[in-house]
Amino acid sequence: MGIKDTKAKGILTIAVIYLLAGVAGIAVARALPYAYWLNILIADVAATVIIFVFSVMFDNASVYDPYWSVLPIVAVILFSIGKPLTMLNILHIGVICIWGIRLTGNWAYTFKGLRFQDWRYTMLREKTGGLYPAVNLLGIHLVPTLIVYICILPALFAIEHGLDGGLLSHLFVLLSLGAVILQGTADYQMHMFLKEHRGELIRTGLWKNSRHPNYLGEILMWWGVGLSVFFSTQGEFWLLGGALMNTLLFMFVSIPMADERQSHKAGFEEYKNETRMLFPIKVFKVKKTGIDTV
Repeated sequence: MGIKDTKAKGILTIAVIYLLAGVAGIAVARALPYAYWLNILIADVAATVIIFVFSVMFDNASVYDPYWSVLPIVAVILFSIGKPLTMLNILHIGVICIWGIRLTGNWAYTFKGLRFQDWRYTMLREKTGGLYPAVNLLGIHLVPTLIVYICILPALFAIEHGLDGGLLSHLFVLLSLGAVILQGTADYQMHMFLKEHRGELIRTGLWKNSRHPNYLGEILMWWGVGLSVFFSTQGEFWLLGGALMNTLLFMFVSIPMADERQSHKAGFEEYKNETRMLFPIKVFKVKKTGIDTV
């Protein structure tokens, strides 16, 4: 297929697919009579299913990849239209847009075209065999969509109820902004390293004391958003569910897969023993507990 031949054609194709999915999602959300959170959830799932159909058509699950960072931008902006916004709402919209634009830009930079699929999906296809279509729909598309939705739900809740927090809430938004900077710096350092050291382990910059500083930034981003809204309410603990689920996804899925892929590189075991998983400080002691150092 011609549209698989170049990176530019691939990005344009995905942009058109997302436009179709977005229009369908907006139409669904406006047609539904339910509460705002349920309307957005159903619309989100509908848009994801459309993207899934195209990923099957192109035999490439990476069609879904930028959805993780595009959906939050679209959701918070569209949902805020016509509503009186507090300073906390504006800060949430701003930090989510900065996060989403940067992450989408990082995807565009690393995107090679529709002939190439993320190594994680290829690994899942090899491991699951005939079950891969179900894994593709549920594990690659719908589960991440639901997690991202729950992550942005605190910001939507704050917009819907016109919440405006105190100093603590605003400080947690700064945590999110710091997380975006952390993640962006880690990605930049990795890109620069791979230009001359492809196939080697990076042990410089942020990667010197953390094996996954980019994942740490992603995790902290949503804890910042969730906690900023939590402290502007009367103890709505459910608002932290998205940040928790996102953390579990990285801790028990993304990080083990990334480490498994890195394990074939020379010196990985030494690197793993000497370098913390996420934080540049020890949270668990490996020798006494057998738990990987977070």
